[in-house]
Amino acid sequence: MTDGDDGFGALLEQFAAHIDVERGLAKATVAAYSSDLARYVAFLRSRGATDLRAVTRYDVEDFVAALDADGESARSKARRLAAVHELHRFALGRHAVDEDVSADVKAPKGASMLPDVLTVDEVARLLDAVPVVGDDPVMLRDKALLEFMYATGCRVSEAVGLNLDDIDLTDQHVARLMGKGSKQRLVPVGGYARAAMTRYLDLARPALEARNRSGRPERRAVFLNKRGRRLSRQSVWEVVKAAGERAHITRPLHPHTLRHSFATHLIQGGADVRTVQELLGHASVTTTQIYTHVSPENLIETYLTAHPRAR
Repeated sequence: MTDGDDGFGALLEQFAAHIDVERGLAKATVAAYSSDLARYVAFLRSRGATDLRAVTRYDVEDFVAALDADGESARSKARRLAAVHELHRFALGRHAVDEDVSADVKAPKGASMLPDVLTVDEVARLLDAVPVVGDDPVMLRDKALLEFMYATGCRVSEAVGLNLDDIDLTDQHVARLMGKGSKQRLVPVGGYARAAMTRYLDLARPALEARNRSGRPERRAVFLNKRGRRLSRQSVWEVVKAAGERAHITRPLHPHTLRHSFATHLIQGGADVRTVQELLGHASVTTTQIYTHVSPENLIETYLTAHPRAR
């Protein structure tokens, strides 16, 4: 994860192997841990520490304070601190340290932010904003991509990693998604998404595949770019951003916004948290419970309707 001749280098290499091989975390997750812990270790080295045994709780607290001084968001600080907790727990489990000095260091206030969620009307505007004119393959692809992401609540990595043999749009109406830790799950694909996907697969994907001049046609990937190769994560971001601009949605959008909206709308529609947990592929229901938040508007409406002396 990082170079170094002191005790940190070997420990970080062991930790990287642990989360990559033993726990089977996604490559992107391993990379995120690597980046966060490299910054943590650089901070500790700047204070003269040469291994984790020399680190105290005050070092961890000062690291969080340094993040605050750098203007990091509460969410970023919470993520970096989570990586620090994981490293210290790992070191304790391997008897590399005698105690976990990070255990009592808490995430800064405001870290548990509610996810970015669109209203049902905003999602409809976003999905309708893709100008499908004739048989333009890129527009058909963008329409199918956005419909599929909202219909399944998939992560962007799951969308770009989707293969043709992972979907059944005619009989079972499901998609097989490969989530974190290489865990698979089946998710239903609704009618709007099936229609958009079918049109894309019949009319647009063959045209995009024909643009591939590499000599190695892309036979597996569902979503292709303009050059007939598997669509990238960055391209999905651009598709979402462009659709948001056309829909005149002024707040920043990202692919995870559709996932957040998928989960929130299901719960608002009456789905139980355990079901949504399975659909999202969360390992713990605690992660899913953030979507049970109640909007201020719904809270006030419920209060006025239910409280006997509200009026």
